[in-house]
Amino acid sequence: MSFSEKPPPGRLLLDDTVPLTAVIEASQNLQSHTVCGISLPLPPKKLIGNMDREFIAERQRGLQTYLDSITQHPLLSNSLTVKKFLDPSNYSANYTEIALQQVSMFFRSDPKWEILEPLRDMGWRIKKKYFLVKNKELPKEKYLLSWVDLGPDKVLSDKDLQSAMKLLTSFSTPYLCPLLFSNVSESSALLIRPFNESGCLRDHICKVKPRDSYLKKYCNPKRSQGLELEQIKLYGRQILEGLKLLHDNGMFFGHLHTSNVMVEEDVCQLLEVENGILGVPSMLRATFSQLRKINTTESIDVFCFGHSLYEMTYGRPPDSVPVDQFPAGPHTSVVSVLESILSSEACKSGMPSVSALIQTPLFIDVRLKQSEKLQIKVPSKLKEALRAAKEKLEKRLQEEQKLLHHHRRLTRAQSHHSSEEEKKRRKILARKKSRQTNVEHKEDISVPNSNNSGSGASSPPTCPSSPTPSSTTAPPPAPPVPDRSPTPPQPPLPDGAGGGRSALLSSIQAFSKGKLKKANTTDRSKPVI
Repeated sequence: MSFSEKPPPGRLLLDDTVPLTAVIEASQNLQSHTVCGISLPLPPKKLIGNMDREFIAERQRGLQTYLDSITQHPLLSNSLTVKKFLDPSNYSANYTEIALQQVSMFFRSDPKWEILEPLRDMGWRIKKKYFLVKNKELPKEKYLLSWVDLGPDKVLSDKDLQSAMKLLTSFSTPYLCPLLFSNVSESSALLIRPFNESGCLRDHICKVKPRDSYLKKYCNPKRSQGLELEQIKLYGRQILEGLKLLHDNGMFFGHLHTSNVMVEEDVCQLLEVENGILGVPSMLRATFSQLRKINTTESIDVFCFGHSLYEMTYGRPPDSVPVDQFPAGPHTSVVSVLESILSSEACKSGMPSVSALIQTPLFIDVRLKQSEKLQIKVPSKLKEALRAAKEKLEKRLQEEQKLLHHHRRLTRAQSHHSSEEEKKRRKILARKKSRQTNVEHKEDISVPNSNNSGSGASSPPTCPSSPTPSSTTAPPPAPPVPDRSPTPPQPPLPDGAGGGRSALLSSIQAFSKGKLKKANTTDRSKPVI
């Protein structure tokens, strides 16, 4: 497909930052394996008995843990190797070859550019490739050419997108890295900017070479170290000034991280500001989409700034967010700012504004070389198009957050319902309810028996009770007693005997032996001849 061709009908725009998961359902013996240089919980092997059913089941559980650790790793989960393994139907294309074809097409139309070398795996984004190029008119200067596929959040019309990219190439501000050239088709974009040999902010933190592959540089850095307090204050203030410039002019970024901050002579410049309007997903989208209060492009930039500030302070990004226990570090004055962005309370209540962060004690006294107010002249028509695009991006994020919130609630409910503690609690409640039902059933049976106690049919003789209020309902007539019954005749009960259970209890309480009459019993048990 040529650089100017339209994408095929029905082309699916994937969000490559969506985490993939996998469950091992069966096993198969293959004569191959993959060696990974990162410390991961790979289950141990067994030389003898390695085909036993118990060992295979145990190893399958271990491999599942190993696979989960890969899919949850922030860098490995976004690598092409993992994506291709878990989702081969969507990640089978050779993106390097596609990029080379697109770049070659461009060079035919503009022959002053020449490729020096491809920078393989320089960035984390799967559908973005980098090349070191030079301008034949300035042979000593080196430039960075990047080719990127348009993302699922590309909402600007083609005309507005071209206008926005033209605006970005005209920027001349100290805290935004200049974009020298851009060419956008309906499916991808080609960008050229100056190449900085000193590398990005993350290269400075990890102390690595800029041209190395992304995984080699950042997966397990050996010498990473946080910055000095004065550097943190200076770099942080410059980053905030760049964000404020974008926000004040209706531009949205959403892609701030330490790899997108260029450092040269103690000046920080934001890189790849065009990512937002090209619609590519943010590196931290899987994280902030879990936090419903981070639902605007401004709050996304503040959250990403907190993430970067943590890395500048401790030499590594946070393991997870929210962060409620910050490690002991050399710069305690930074912790209050980090708490206002990354703590549970901040993630529940909302992010501070960029202007509020600039006014904090950490950044307010920083002296900047650029004293004059920074401005960007955005045409009113483009500003309105950017505002509409911003609203669409925020709406998509909020809908995604609602779905994730609903899914988490269902998952928690199902997990709680199937937990051992919940099963035990339900059994206990069932036993209690069964016992209570039995007791109530017995009481229901005893009440009519008590009401019929005056009949003399099956109850023992009772004594006269103390006078009680007469009942309005007369007791039922007593059935005839058989002649051979050994039970003595029962004295008549007072009218209140029909009062039911209360009358019976009163009779029992007032019982006295002395009030019993002597009875003469005739023995008729002998047979009559």
